[in-house]
Amino acid sequence: MQQNPARAGVLYAIAAYSMWGFAPVYFKAIKAIPATEILMHRIVWSMLILVVLAFGLKNIHKVKAALRQPAVLKTLLISGVLLAGNWLLFIWAVNNDHLLEASLGYYINPLINVLLGFVFLGERLYRLQQVAVGLALIGVSYLVISVGHLPWIALVLAGSFGIYGLLRKQVAVDSLPGLLIETSMMMPFALGYWIWFASPSADFTQNSSSLNLLLMAAGIVTTAPLLCFTAAAKRLMYSTLGFFQYIGPSVMFILAVALYNEPLEPARLVTFGFVWTALALFSFDSYRRYRQQRRARKTA
Repeated sequence: MQQNPARAGVLYAIAAYSMWGFAPVYFKAIKAIPATEILMHRIVWSMLILVVLAFGLKNIHKVKAALRQPAVLKTLLISGVLLAGNWLLFIWAVNNDHLLEASLGYYINPLINVLLGFVFLGERLYRLQQVAVGLALIGVSYLVISVGHLPWIALVLAGSFGIYGLLRKQVAVDSLPGLLIETSMMMPFALGYWIWFASPSADFTQNSSSLNLLLMAAGIVTTAPLLCFTAAAKRLMYSTLGFFQYIGPSVMFILAVALYNEPLEPARLVTFGFVWTALALFSFDSYRRYRQQRRARKTA
């Protein structure tokens, strides 16, 4: 029996955000490796996994079809650059004890998704959603006034990933072929970095087998949640997809405070409070509208 697309989208979204939430544990395990080099490993090993998957799942014809469309390639080039930048900043933030701010960025991201869906996809911005966005803006503004600077890590992570998801939702290519093309466009830069700029840890003959396995695991850590995310984006409204975003940053928040002992200053806690309230309103509104649509379908 064929699975309902919306239900499949929900499962994909939960899987993606859960894996992203626990990703900092992996990056902390290889903290001694420079962030740019970890990005290099993410690209190289992801590329190999995606090629195997593309052949194994017989998706090569979709890759070839996408390669014949200049507009698709242009969009995937832009989304690939955004993705690489997002990866690099997140790795740097985690390994330089800014996991709380990264968590804040991914809390803000659902509200960025709502705004992007309203501006670019014509999705309606309901009253409670407007209030939620306003509360998040108040929270960020309070942090700026209290601390004296923008939470730039949070804002760049939220904005770059929001735009990435928007681009991937609009481009006419499936998740796996699209990821393969994005990664292949980044591959020459990754290999060039490996050859000319990488540290001694990039020489696998000099490393322990455990370190080499950890570095190669970057491919799995990268591709598994991204494949789930892009699959979810194809099956759900973009604003609905944002509903599940709280899973990842909640896990990150708990890890930052309970496991990695990052300080939670009062100003930052107030900002989180505003954002959590905004997400609660957004979630309530999304659930209420889901129930209304479900009742409408039953009576139709």
